[in-house]
Amino acid sequence: MDVDKIVEVAAAIMIKDAKVFATQRGYGKWQGWWEFPGGKIEAGERPKEALVREIREELDAEIEVGELLETVEWDYPDFHLTMHCFVCSLHSGSMHLNEHKAAVWLTRETLHSVKWLPADEGILDRIAGLLV
Repeated sequence: MDVDKIVEVAAAIMIKDAKVFATQRGYGKWQGWWEFPGGKIEAGERPKEALVREIREELDAEIEVGELLETVEWDYPDFHLTMHCFVCSLHSGSMHLNEHKAAVWLTRETLHSVKWLPADEGILDRIAGLLV
C-alpha cells in the first residue's frame, strides 16, 4: 500500500422511517459494490460542506447534516481512507441517481443483504442501532 496516499471523504447516513439509504457504485474498480453516498473533501472544505455538495452532485438532493456518527479509518490496497460518517436527513422528496447504478432503503433486517464496500461495512452495527 502507498501509505502516502490518503483519501478523506464524507458519507451521508440518511435515515428515514427506520431505514437507511444506500447506493450501488456504477463505475470504477469497486463497481457493483454498495456504499453510503458522499465523496471526497476538497481543499478548504469542511466535511459537512463537502457532504452537502456531494449529495447535490450525486443525487440532486438537499440534506441536513447532523451529528458525526463515526470516523472510519480503512486501509484499501492502494490508499488509506478516512471516512467521516454523518447522520443526515433528506430535505428534498426525490433523488436522481447521477453517478450510481442503483439505490435502496434498507431496514435493520435487510442491512446485510447487499455487498458493502469494506469501509462501509465496518459501521453497519452502529447504524443498525439507529434503525428502530
